[in-house]
Amino acid sequence: MFSGLADLVHAWVGFMNPTSIGLGLGGALLGIIVGILPGLSATLVIALLTTITIKLPANNAILVLICSYVGALYGGSRTAILLNIPGTAANAASCADGYALAQRGEAGRAIGIATSGAFTGTLFGVLCLAAFTPSLAEVALAFGAYEFFWLALFGVAMSGSIVGDDPVKGWLMGALGLFVAQIGQEGLYAYDRFTFGWDEIAGGIGLIPALVGAFGLAEVLTHLADPLEKKLVEVKDSVLPRFREVFQYWRTVLRSGVIGVLTGLLPGVGEDSGAWMSYAAAKATSREKHLFGKGSIDGLMAAETGDMASIPGHIIPCLALGIPGSAPSAVLMAAMIIHGIQPGPMMMIQHPHFVYEVVAMTSLATITILIFGLFLVRPLLVVLRIRRTVLMPVILLLCTVGAFATASRLFDVYAMLVIGIGAFFLRRRGYQMAPFVLGLVLGPLLDKSLRRGLVLSDGSIAPFFTRPISLAFAVVTIFAILLYVPAFKAAVKRATDGAGAAARSLVRRRT
Repeated sequence: MFSGLADLVHAWVGFMNPTSIGLGLGGALLGIIVGILPGLSATLVIALLTTITIKLPANNAILVLICSYVGALYGGSRTAILLNIPGTAANAASCADGYALAQRGEAGRAIGIATSGAFTGTLFGVLCLAAFTPSLAEVALAFGAYEFFWLALFGVAMSGSIVGDDPVKGWLMGALGLFVAQIGQEGLYAYDRFTFGWDEIAGGIGLIPALVGAFGLAEVLTHLADPLEKKLVEVKDSVLPRFREVFQYWRTVLRSGVIGVLTGLLPGVGEDSGAWMSYAAAKATSREKHLFGKGSIDGLMAAETGDMASIPGHIIPCLALGIPGSAPSAVLMAAMIIHGIQPGPMMMIQHPHFVYEVVAMTSLATITILIFGLFLVRPLLVVLRIRRTVLMPVILLLCTVGAFATASRLFDVYAMLVIGIGAFFLRRRGYQMAPFVLGLVLGPLLDKSLRRGLVLSDGSIAPFFTRPISLAFAVVTIFAILLYVPAFKAAVKRATDGAGAAARSLVRRRT
């Protein structure tokens, strides 16, 4: 325990220099700006900044990405309050009460409450990140090739629920990501696969061109196809929250923080689930239910606390198990791999201090959103007046430069264009890109673990099912997939309802 505390203090001291603080502030500010712009996502800003920070030292690069992640989800609350349009999907729950307060002339008060909820929620999540990640990673050190295979397969299986309501579309995109990950020289014997004699493809499809294409170029094309304009509500009152008003809802903050972290721990459950579940719990327990949807401080506080607490919650399984729980955390994990840090069970051996560095990074991000959120309200709202005809060409330029700069290959620009155009048409048909990226990131791990396991077992698949941890992952993965089958889901519901009724009957007889 004390060694972990010493590592955390050492990590904090390591970031207390002008360069790191400046990078953290810049990353958070860029994240907030992207979050403020309706429709642009945290995933987009992480993908773009990955290309810009590729030459930075790993710690500083990941610091910028985490700060931008936190900033983007926080910034999305501004448009939810002032435009009734969530800046990101996670801020949708803040629209009803935040916009209702703004229409009553209390936009500043709503922004102050949202900032307080975001700060306390992220801070609570950071404490959980520091407490639980090292322990979970220590347990995961027992993993071998067989366990890594099931772990990667479980992550791809969760692509059915990571975004959207159609699991089949999620699995198809996850499978497409797995296929693209196999293109090029394979990892054990450097044998060319799916290259069709084209030497340029032998190096494989790079993560950065794929990320930039799937989230950057596709986002540009989507916004050019669907322009959106709406009148902005003016901020006339103070944004500084009253301490008494914030403290009054401490139960809401604590409950929403727990819900946000728990939903973050579940692979495939995004930040929006943390916000909506926190909002529903607050409404169920509030004494002012009649105010929800009409300008409830309790509801707005719950929504913003829940979605921000889920950010550290998503980072916990990403670091300890190598399973990202949401689209932004999947891109963040890809960025870590690009910078030579492989999340997962081996991280505590290869990079034992990195967990505490991430805790320090997230803590710095939490402080920056509080500073920017309270003292740069009106300057940041200028961003909403930027014309899309100016903004989108800039993003397109960043996408092109970022794809080329990583390896100085023109092929990467072509790959970015092909993936981006394909992603645009797939998104128009309801296919999301996060499962594709998840398959692309986990594909090499799944492929190497499967073939390494078969080599160790002389071609036998028995160890994949007989080793205790492998068997547990196999059962969980198969069960998670079967839950999407209506008949199996109904049977499970009947069984759980029957077991619950029997338990209640037994309790009544004993009492």
